[in-house]
Amino acid sequence: MRSASEPSSPRGGDSQHTAAAHAAMDLLGQRWSLRILWELEPGQMGFLELRRRMDNCSSSMLSERLRLLQEAGVIEKNPSRTYELTYAGIRLCQALEPLWEWSQTWASGGRFEHFPPGAGS
Repeated sequence: MRSASEPSSPRGGDSQHTAAAHAAMDLLGQRWSLRILWELEPGQMGFLELRRRMDNCSSSMLSERLRLLQEAGVIEKNPSRTYELTYAGIRLCQALEPLWEWSQTWASGGRFEHFPPGAGS
């Protein structure tokens, strides 16, 4: 149990913050959204190149996800008809970096032995 002097959790009871977190999780939980961000993180890319890199994603699904991410303001289609991250998308990828690092350990069969002191309790 947290004492009154301890800082509040970023998941505190504030409904505005909760709604924002839920909206972000809904966006990122859509199939292919994270993968698109991953592919665009190094730089801009055209639709055909994105489609080639996204093995089992149909063209119609890719178009739908690109539209969704554009509406959310994390990617944009520039005049040269390539897609790229917006500033918000760059910040989102920075926030996702620990997830990508975790995935490398997980995918290689790495073990997550124990929580560091004070974490997860």
